[in-house]
Amino acid sequence: MWATLLTRRMLICVFTGFSSGLPLYLLLNLVPAWLRTEGISLRTIGAMALIQFPYTWKFLWAPLLDRYVVPALGRRRGWMVITQLLLFAVIAWMGSLSPADELGWIVLAATLVACASATQDIAVDAYRRELLGEVELGLGNAVHVNAYRLAGLVPGSLSLILADRLPWPTVFVITALFMLPGLLMALSVREPALTVTAPRTLRQAVVDPFRELLGRAGVRGALLILGFIFLYKLGDSLATALATPFYLDMGYSKSDIGLIAKHAGLWPAVIGGLLGGLWMVRLGINRALWLFGVVQLVTILGFVVLAQAGPYPAIGVHERLVLATVIGAEALGVGLGTAAFVAYIARTTNPAYTATQLALFTSLAAVPRTFINAGAGWLVEKLGWTSFFVLCTVLAVPGMLLLWKVAPWTERPSTPATPGEPSR
Repeated sequence: MWATLLTRRMLICVFTGFSSGLPLYLLLNLVPAWLRTEGISLRTIGAMALIQFPYTWKFLWAPLLDRYVVPALGRRRGWMVITQLLLFAVIAWMGSLSPADELGWIVLAATLVACASATQDIAVDAYRRELLGEVELGLGNAVHVNAYRLAGLVPGSLSLILADRLPWPTVFVITALFMLPGLLMALSVREPALTVTAPRTLRQAVVDPFRELLGRAGVRGALLILGFIFLYKLGDSLATALATPFYLDMGYSKSDIGLIAKHAGLWPAVIGGLLGGLWMVRLGINRALWLFGVVQLVTILGFVVLAQAGPYPAIGVHERLVLATVIGAEALGVGLGTAAFVAYIARTTNPAYTATQLALFTSLAAVPRTFINAGAGWLVEKLGWTSFFVLCTVLAVPGMLLLWKVAPWTERPSTPATPGEPSR
């Protein structure tokens, strides 16, 4: 397993993950902090969350990346280079704007970052799927996801520290420079060696990915796959939608949450993702979905225990250990479950239509985070914290039940065939 980890392909997954994560965390962490320190209202900052919609709707233009090949660079590398250059330029430019006088331009810049980042994700996901063999999918995607998370330390930590010492334009330029490693990687690697060719027309690029999925799985099978992708992480996603307000209601201070959640939440997720990827080399993706899904479901119950124990009248060492345990266990479950889930999504695509099918699947997986989580506050007000987390646990069950159909424990899954070939 370790020999599989220490390869050039896994190193490429580190670069793809880091390049994908940096722009999103810039929008989530750095831009709101910048605007707030410059006196922009919370209502305006909150409304800017709408610029994240390209991540949900990226499947609409994904066929363009399947259809059109960038000359000299190739179908995947070309789009990676174009989007990474655009991200570097726009991020550096954004910091030169004045929030007080040029907020409209900042909104435009942030929208461009979101669109370019979502497009980069399409190209990067497709490249990674075509690069890795099936036995490497679990580990490679786990490495990618962990690098994605670690990229958040740049805009979410380093850039904020620098902002106390340097002017904002300089901070944004330094942050933009972290896009260069991914750009250099894209320029230095080769296109994956595939027997498939790009669709000859835009109509083929739009229609054929859906036709291929229906032809391979049937209408019922395709609906089961899409239902599973929607449901597998629904309970876990909803449970963490209002995590910070929940911790505050339990009596923890903002300092407690910042210190404990930062470390207890990040590193178990990274370790869980890496271990999950390594174990999948032996277990296979199907069995990993079962085992890691159970861990993901059970760790939601930690929030139930915390809700029943709180709110605490005073916060001491014991209470902080309880919080760290709950957050760490949930993060470990997320790391394991995400590793298997992302590998499953990648395996389900056909190499001829990787960009479109992956964009569709990952967009569908983001729907709970984008839309359903918006109702979390209403549910808490109606049910209370304990019942809310019990509901989240129950909502994790349907995705597990669908495993009987989409990823049976004992069945060796077939690899999607290329056009004109039978499944194998």
